[in-house]
Amino acid sequence: MSPPQSQRIRNPFRTPSGALWTIVLVWAATRLVLLLMVTEVLPNPWPFVTGDVRFIYREWYDVLRSGTFPVDDVRWQYPPGAAGVLLLPGLLPFDYATSVYLVMIAADALVLWLLARTIPRGAAPHGAALWVVAVPLLGPMILARYDLAVTAPTVAALLLIGSRRTDRNLFAGLLAGFAAAIKVWPVLIFVGLRGRGRMARVYGWTLLGGAVVVLAFAAALPGAFAFLGYQRERGIEVESVFALPFHIATRFGWSGRVQESYGSLEFHGPYVSAIGRLSLIASVLGFAWLLLWRVRARRFTGATACDAALCALLIFVVTSRVISPQYLVWLIGLAAVCLLRPDTTQRPVAVLLLCAMPLTLLEFPIWFGELLGSQVKAVLALGLRNALLVAATVVSGRRLWRASRAVEDVGEAQAPDRAAAVGAARRPAETSV
Repeated sequence: MSPPQSQRIRNPFRTPSGALWTIVLVWAATRLVLLLMVTEVLPNPWPFVTGDVRFIYREWYDVLRSGTFPVDDVRWQYPPGAAGVLLLPGLLPFDYATSVYLVMIAADALVLWLLARTIPRGAAPHGAALWVVAVPLLGPMILARYDLAVTAPTVAALLLIGSRRTDRNLFAGLLAGFAAAIKVWPVLIFVGLRGRGRMARVYGWTLLGGAVVVLAFAAALPGAFAFLGYQRERGIEVESVFALPFHIATRFGWSGRVQESYGSLEFHGPYVSAIGRLSLIASVLGFAWLLLWRVRARRFTGATACDAALCALLIFVVTSRVISPQYLVWLIGLAAVCLLRPDTTQRPVAVLLLCAMPLTLLEFPIWFGELLGSQVKAVLALGLRNALLVAATVVSGRRLWRASRAVEDVGEAQAPDRAAAVGAARRPAETSV
């Protein structure tokens, strides 16, 4: 007999000991401090972190309002959907920078609400807690970039994809397509879906959602695809994994230099092109491994989709020539979704990502000037942060692979009692998280 309607209504605050109320209060306090810092009501030790929103974003906003994409600005490196995020703050009755901050606060709050309402009955709110604690560890910079506005619809899409209802799965695809039209990475989140037919349908709706947004802006504003031509001469961004050899080489007289290029500070000089090609090879190998995992996976649980999404995004970030500090909010969002599932394999990965957050704050913005000069303390902070990201990627892939192979391992065992063998094989997979 189905439960009464009153018992089926989701209560977003049904957690042990009112822990979620504490999380909400911590969220409100930390975000208020961040907001007061970026608006300079409270002292902001790093006022330069708001430079993008006060100058570059505002300049792009004015160009977009004039009826075209910023085709003459090589710093414009974003898909056409980004125009929507940059135009949205103009609808609010505040100055442009303040409006951006408020839009990002709203996106942040949306992620918390989505995580809170999806907590299983009686479970600890680890996912919501991770989100609330980790995001402010990036400092006030996180409100001065628009990555929260991309993370929110991506988290919503990943949560919806766990439903058995077809309409929710298709809506998840549309949301992911919308997010991918702003920044490309959300196209990765459905790699772990069970069933080729289901995967094809969801990706079809993702393509539709992205195409609608992209074509709408392309029709409304000329120059929508000019950004594709601005990637030819990219160097190695100073915060990426592949920048570490150049930081070390600089200490020993390497003749290269750091210069602003395409809106970021990058290494240019001898061997940079070779390391850039190595980065591309690493990306290809990483995604080849991911494809191999997908082909050979035999065991899918309710957590496989979000676990695989996090693993895919880690591969994308770690092998990229560019790692900006705000990229970590993407990873934290997907890790928080993973923690909603009691059968997730990614708990150690979430811990590693949480540990990487304060190190990211150290390398940017606290010691960023020292990092540009490859000074020891800043390079050590960056090296430790990047080592944690690499370790998280390896741990994520290893645990995802092992969990998805459990059934085949049982099938190869010549046990006299197959039911007992299946039970013995499943117990470690369930208790190893």
